[in-house]
Amino acid sequence: MPPEVAQQPATGAFARLWAQRALARDYLSAISGSAGRLIFSLIYFVALANTLTIAEFGLFATASAAGVMLSRILGFGFTAPLYRVATVRPRLIGIFAGGFLMMGALSLPVLALGSAAVFALFFAGDLNALIFAEIVIAEALLWRPTETIVIVNNGMNRFGRASVLVILGTVLRAAAAGLFALTAVRQGLGLADWAHFYLAANAASLLIAILFFAPPMRLQIRPRFYWKRLPDALYVAGAELLFYLQMEFDKLLVLSLGGAELAGIYAILMRLVDLTAIPIRTFTMMLVQRLMRLPDMMKRLRVRVGLEAGVFLISTAALLALAIILTVAPNALGRNVAAAAGLVMLALAIPGFRNLTEYHAEVLFARGQTLRRAINLLILTGAKLAILTVLIAEAADPAALTLWLNGGFALLYILSAVLTYTALRRPAKVI
Repeated sequence: MPPEVAQQPATGAFARLWAQRALARDYLSAISGSAGRLIFSLIYFVALANTLTIAEFGLFATASAAGVMLSRILGFGFTAPLYRVATVRPRLIGIFAGGFLMMGALSLPVLALGSAAVFALFFAGDLNALIFAEIVIAEALLWRPTETIVIVNNGMNRFGRASVLVILGTVLRAAAAGLFALTAVRQGLGLADWAHFYLAANAASLLIAILFFAPPMRLQIRPRFYWKRLPDALYVAGAELLFYLQMEFDKLLVLSLGGAELAGIYAILMRLVDLTAIPIRTFTMMLVQRLMRLPDMMKRLRVRVGLEAGVFLISTAALLALAIILTVAPNALGRNVAAAAGLVMLALAIPGFRNLTEYHAEVLFARGQTLRRAINLLILTGAKLAILTVLIAEAADPAALTLWLNGGFALLYILSAVLTYTALRRPAKVI
C-alpha cells in the first residue's frame, strides 16, 4: 500500500481530534463567561432582593422583564443579519453594523410607542412613569447594544472576549446593587433611587463595550445590502418579541391579577429558575453556530433525544441543588428570598421544560426558519397566556400556583416540541 494512502486515515483522525479540541476550547471560553455571570448574577440578585421590599422587587423585576421584551424592537431585528455576517462573512461587519445603527434610529419611535402602551396597560397604577422609563432605557438603549457586541464577538468565535464583556456587565450590575444596598441602609432609599443606579451600571457597560470590545471595523451605511435581509430581520424581531413575551409575560400577568406582593414572591422564584438557564444558553449558542454550518445535523433521532435529555437533566439538577441548600438554610440568600425558599422544591420541573422551549426556538433560528419560528412563538404565547390566566385565578396560594406551574410548563413544552419537530421536516434555509 502506498505510504500516502496508509497515512490518510491517521491524518483524518488527527484532523477530527484537533477539531474536537478546538470546539472544547471554544466551549470552555464561552462557558467561563456563563460561570462568571452566574456567580455575579447571584450576588446581584441577593443584594437587590434583600434591599428592596418584596413588592418593590416585584415591580422592578416586572418592569425589567417588560424592558427586555421592548428591547427587541430596537433595530427591527437587525441583530440577526449582523450575527449571521459575523459568523460566515466577518469582512462585512462594518457594513452591517452601520445597518444596525440605521435601523436602531428608525425603530426609536416604535419603541417609545410600545413602551407607553405597556406602561398604560400594566404599570400605570403601581409605578411612576419616570422610573419605568429609566428601566426601559437601561434595558433597550444601553444593555441591548452591549449584548449585540457580545453576539458579534461570539459570531466571530471570539468567545473569550465575549465572556469577559458578559462578566464585566454583570459585575457592574452587582457592584451597583451592592453600593445601593450599603447606601439604602443609611439613607432609606427605594425603587426610584435604584433605577438611577441601574441606569448608570448599564451605561458603563455600553461605554466599556464600545471602547474595548467592539471588533475592528469601518462603519458604513449601504442600504442595498439591507433590503433583501430586512424580511428575515423583521421575522426575527417579531419572534424575539413573542419569545420574550411568552417567557416574561407571566410576571406581568401575576402583577395585574395578584398585585405587587405576589409578583415579588413570584419574581424571586422565577429569578432562581432563570439562573439555571445561564449555562444552558452557552451550549445553545454554540449549537446554533454549528447548525448554521451543518443544518442537517438535527435529522438523527438520537441527536435530538440526547440534546433534549441533556438540557432537561442539567436544568433540573441545578435547581435541585439550590432547593436542597434553601431547605437546609432558608436564609442563605437573605430574608426576602427566604419568603420563596419553600417554593423552590415545588418547582423542580419548571426550568427543564422552560429551557427546552427556549432551545426549540433557537434551533429554528439556526436553520433559518425565522417565519416558522415567529408563528410557533405566537401560538405558544397565546397558549401560555391562557394557561397562566387559569392557574393564577384558580391557585389558592403561591405554593399551589408553583405546583401547578410544573404542569403548565410541561404542556407548553409538548406543544413547542410538536411545532418545532414538524418544522424540522422542511429543509433548512441558508441565509
